Amino acid sequence: MSLTINIYYTGKDGVARKFAEEMVEKGVVDRVRNEEGNEKYEYFFPMNDKETVLLIDRWESEEALDKHHKSPMMKEIVELRSKYHLHMRVEQFVENK
Repeated sequence: MSLTINIYYTGKDGVARKFAEEMVEKGVVDRVRNEEGNEKYEYFFPMNDKETVLLIDRWESEEALDKHHKSPMMKEIVELRSKYHLHMRVEQFVENK
């Protein structure tokens, strides 16, 4: 089983993109990608919405995702999200292999 989570981060005045850039600059993205069970962690920028960033996040199992949510780096992610006053919309997909 594989879980794919699409997270749409939306803000004003380009803050969603600044959030994604800071996530990369601080090394959070690389640390998430190196977590056991992570299969994908990529940001995309929709052409028709300059105020939104899409994160595609894929995990090999619910257990791996739960472990990530309990990791210390989640505090960093939440703090950055708050710093940029972002709103989130989440979609989750389960793929049975």
